[in-house]
Amino acid sequence: MLFNERRHIVDLATRHRLPSIAMARELAELGGLMAYGASIRDLFRRAGVYVDMILQGTKPADLPVQQPTKFELVINLKTAKTLGVDVPPTLLAIADEVIE
Repeated sequence: MLFNERRHIVDLATRHRLPSIAMARELAELGGLMAYGASIRDLFRRAGVYVDMILQGTKPADLPVQQPTKFELVINLKTAKTLGVDVPPTLLAIADEVIE
């Protein structure tokens, strides 16, 4: 539900000058301050592997439960500057993506 309303959430946070941290990179790409969470693209890719295995005859009950293995940190510096938030260089150094 929150992902579907991501544009509205980012707009509200921007209007009220609130720094926002989300779990999906798409919110940072839309103007949120930052995002940290499992890579949705990687999760979809891994789901596709499972679909392929099932279509080739593997029983779903025989497939192991997997947890996310790839996480992303995305920081929107443009939003940080607008909000007057100083992002430490050490955080910028470990970010997967910095939006300027």
